[in-house]
Amino acid sequence: MEMRALFLAGGLGTRLRPLTDNLPKPMVPVMGKPLLERNIMKLKEYGVDEIIISACYKSQHLMDYFGDGSKCGVKIHYVCEDVPLGTGGAIKNTENFFDDTFLIFNSDIVTDINFEDFIRYHKEKSAAVTIAVTEVDNPCMYGVIEYDKEGYVISFKEKPKPHEVTSRCINAGVYAFEPEVLEEIPTGRPVSVEREVFPNLLRKGYKISIYRGCSYWIDIGTPSKYLQIHKDILAGKYIIPENDFSHRSVYKGKNVKIYNTAKIIGPVYIGDNVEIGPNVTIGRNTVIGNNVKIGMGSKIVGSVVWDNVIVGTGVKLINTIVASDCSIEHNIEYNNMIYTNNYEIAVVG
Repeated sequence: MEMRALFLAGGLGTRLRPLTDNLPKPMVPVMGKPLLERNIMKLKEYGVDEIIISACYKSQHLMDYFGDGSKCGVKIHYVCEDVPLGTGGAIKNTENFFDDTFLIFNSDIVTDINFEDFIRYHKEKSAAVTIAVTEVDNPCMYGVIEYDKEGYVISFKEKPKPHEVTSRCINAGVYAFEPEVLEEIPTGRPVSVEREVFPNLLRKGYKISIYRGCSYWIDIGTPSKYLQIHKDILAGKYIIPENDFSHRSVYKGKNVKIYNTAKIIGPVYIGDNVEIGPNVTIGRNTVIGNNVKIGMGSKIVGSVVWDNVIVGTGVKLINTIVASDCSIEHNIEYNNMIYTNNYEIAVVG
């Protein structure tokens, strides 16, 4: 299916700070590759060959990394906002690119949706918009979607009280749109597609259907969720093309040096050009990036270490995220922390 897709990539990534102080959220690495790259490559598997990226915060990072898209085998266009216009405003800004059914993807999610099935379902429902949904245990934290037995949306309810809950389905941040919907989005001001555009479409009689084919979904907008996606990949709950941890517990890249007194307790991923010193323990649910050196006697468990990091001797990292280009001094212990290259430290939560 040849199709275009829009990525909404302009957010500030506030909940992921300080990881996003110097990096836009779509560029945060998941198993060593930017999240946006993983999502683009997933769409490419289903025949999406042209990508529009709506960017705002630190957009140059995106343009420098992806360029015209040729490194990913797709064509990429950028639409950059000077000030954030919300999800609806970002979509409206890109309307010149769309004259047929297209996909929209929030840039901070990971999902296993079969997009061929998603588009087929959207067409079968003759819908103006199809919203992928996922079920949650406590919908009171979200905006929930109420729908009829045919799978069409009846109403949107923002953060209902427990006694008001009639649906556990929430918006998963993936949509199929028909281009005529773009005419219904106001211009020149911030607009929320979730709170304004979708309810207005319902009032005007447009058909909005829901798609329930998300067996895996996560929003990695917080540090704890960021750690969780790695744990899920390492547990084989979400499969990435290059590493299937449902069949293997340890993956190593090229030029990895591990002293014979070091212990690697899987599931663990180790990138390229990594040196693991004597008596080091790399424990379960750990991801080590490229060009990392880990000093003697250190212990790393349940943590994600980005690229170009030096870990001193006797360091202990538990459930901790270490950003790129850091150097951690000897005999320091971090538990449930974030360590960034500007030396800010924040609790993971």
